[in-house]
Amino acid sequence: MTHPVSDSPACCGHDHAGHDHAGHAHPAAGRRAEAAPLRAGPGQRLARLRIGQMDCPTEETLIRKKLGALPGVHGMHFNLMQRVLTVAHGEGALDKVVAAIKSLDMTPEVLADDDATPAAAPAGRRGHGYWLAAGGVLAALSEAAHFAALPTAVAAVLALAAILACGLGTYRKGWIALRNGNLNINALMSIAVTGAVLIGQWPEAAMVMFLFNVAELIEARALDRARHAVRDLLDLAPQVATARQADGSWAEVPVAQLRHDDWVRVRPGERIAADGIVADGSSAVDQSAITGESLPVDKAVGDTVYAGTVNTTGAFDYRVTAAAGETTLARIIHAVEQTQGARAPTQRFIDRFSRVYTPVVVILALLVAVAPPLIWGQPWLDAIYRALALLIIACPCALVISTPVSIVSGLTAAARRGILIKGGVYLEEGRRLAWLALDKTGTLTHGKPVCTDLDTLVRPEPGAAAPALLAASLAARSDHPVSRAVAQAHAAGAAPAPLLEVRDFAALPGRGVRGRIGGQTWHLGNLRLMRELGVATPDLQARIEALEQQGKTAIALADGRGAVALAAVADTLKPGSAEAVAGLHRLGVRTLMLTGDNVRTARAVAEQAGIDEAHGELLPEDKLRAVEAKLGAAGKVGMVGDGINDAPALARADIGFAMGAAGTGTAIETADVALMDDDLRKIGQFVRLSRATHRILVQNIALALGIKAVFLVLAAAGHATLWMAVFADVGASLLVVANGLRLLRAR
Repeated sequence: MTHPVSDSPACCGHDHAGHDHAGHAHPAAGRRAEAAPLRAGPGQRLARLRIGQMDCPTEETLIRKKLGALPGVHGMHFNLMQRVLTVAHGEGALDKVVAAIKSLDMTPEVLADDDATPAAAPAGRRGHGYWLAAGGVLAALSEAAHFAALPTAVAAVLALAAILACGLGTYRKGWIALRNGNLNINALMSIAVTGAVLIGQWPEAAMVMFLFNVAELIEARALDRARHAVRDLLDLAPQVATARQADGSWAEVPVAQLRHDDWVRVRPGERIAADGIVADGSSAVDQSAITGESLPVDKAVGDTVYAGTVNTTGAFDYRVTAAAGETTLARIIHAVEQTQGARAPTQRFIDRFSRVYTPVVVILALLVAVAPPLIWGQPWLDAIYRALALLIIACPCALVISTPVSIVSGLTAAARRGILIKGGVYLEEGRRLAWLALDKTGTLTHGKPVCTDLDTLVRPEPGAAAPALLAASLAARSDHPVSRAVAQAHAAGAAPAPLLEVRDFAALPGRGVRGRIGGQTWHLGNLRLMRELGVATPDLQARIEALEQQGKTAIALADGRGAVALAAVADTLKPGSAEAVAGLHRLGVRTLMLTGDNVRTARAVAEQAGIDEAHGELLPEDKLRAVEAKLGAAGKVGMVGDGINDAPALARADIGFAMGAAGTGTAIETADVALMDDDLRKIGQFVRLSRATHRILVQNIALALGIKAVFLVLAAAGHATLWMAVFADVGASLLVVANGLRLLRAR
């Protein structure tokens, strides 16, 4: 098990040396270094701990500093969205790690390797709501006593009771932070409220503590929504399945007990429990959760079904091909979990910025508290009040949390559409895609030839067999792809006539086939064979060359006197390929087709699909050079293919897209972006989602910095109250979280 390493975001504190960070990798490591895994070295082990109280970078900074000084800790990876910490530790150091985290008033839970369930909210949050409500009532009463000009002692007692009712948790967290040398939001809030009490601002101190905790509660619930977005994927798989027992009976068993080759029965309306192959029966299956296809897909014996998809109509039995932890759904969930911990470019920039921002604002607050009274003789209480407001604004939580929420929302929204993006770096880079290189076979086209033309050249004599039937009878005896396409076209007809008996059948390598039907010798083959037979008339040659100009392979049926029928076979475009290319062009993305087929076929397919450039007769290394030739220009270069013969070009491109990754573990694990079905139009969806994510990232950064800047100026000028400072901090956090969650509803 491996986990990606990430830079540490600092929230109201500083990063510390001595830890493994992906950001320290040498630039030559390339873009994929961002997903470098956290590995256990010699004599080390990896442990995953779920920490329910690890809500934001505030807690990460505390934990990182605490564990950083602990002997035996060799590396850390934080997944804040799932509240999971992965630690590379020495033998026997895990107990010390757990004890150190507990000393921070947190409750770590050591996870099993296969436990991917998102963390639930801390158990104490619900009970905290009652104390919070009581604190709000008492704070309001303190404000009322102050406005009613009652004795100061009345307002003070009510305010103190309000602070004790809803603020003890904040003080406890603040004390732990200060004790560990960290100025996080809890420490700053504790100092600000205590300072307000000391200068006699009782009602405001109580209201600030209440508003802070309300905003924290709302923000935590909003974060839970983003955090649990992956839970929707987990809930797709049922917990039980109807499996065939050893005695032939059927019984419900836990899905975790299913094994390879078990038989499972699915009734209409049920969810499929594991990946498998239909063994008996047929139905239509809604597999939108895996591939993003909008319409149910017909399934018959031999077809693949995926865990988490819904059987819509008929009942069928299937044979399990992947156990619970190995299904396509499980691999998707694992990939999404892994990508959540990786830092996107914007997020790494914000992390670095926050390390400078916090100490600068804290120093500014100290200057505001000391300089005006000493230099200009202003009242100390007024200066201290302004400094307290600045302290509350000093925490960059809104700025730091704005990017991971947006990135995770974008990744989850893509996964729901059958687009698996392997990290925030690719989600951000997608908006800059300028060129997309496409393989032809299996990507733009179906990958198997079909008969596109079958024309009779000579009217058959009365009572004689139709030329099409003669050609199909000969073709059915051959295993050549062109012959198979002709035979399959006949079999797919509305009421196909029985094939004729063929005697003395012979394959003519490189030319075609020969056989006797009804005492007459017939040949089915290419232009070379027709020339050998002496039947290649100028008209036949012209018709064959016209078909080849369209990228088709032409063959003719001939007897000893001349050609009687002409057939053409081609690898046809997939439905939607031309539409996908046109959609990319509308987004400003230019297209390049790379194929090993001949140049004439490449040009014909490119013309049909609307491709900008086409190159044929390419080996894998030639495709690599073609992609490299586009690198370095404005924008990013993508490559889409099947991930096998296109592997060098896929790896070299800025973004590698794998087609039809559903059920293909290698594609899910290696591609930068895996399209779970064969729909090229999803690349356009990916680009649009990337641009939407970038817009929201920019909006969030502008919101966080803009609100902070406005209130910093107001606080320094003495026009901001403490409760306004609370809004500037936690209110801004709530705004950016809510804005980031909009990506989950993006169309």
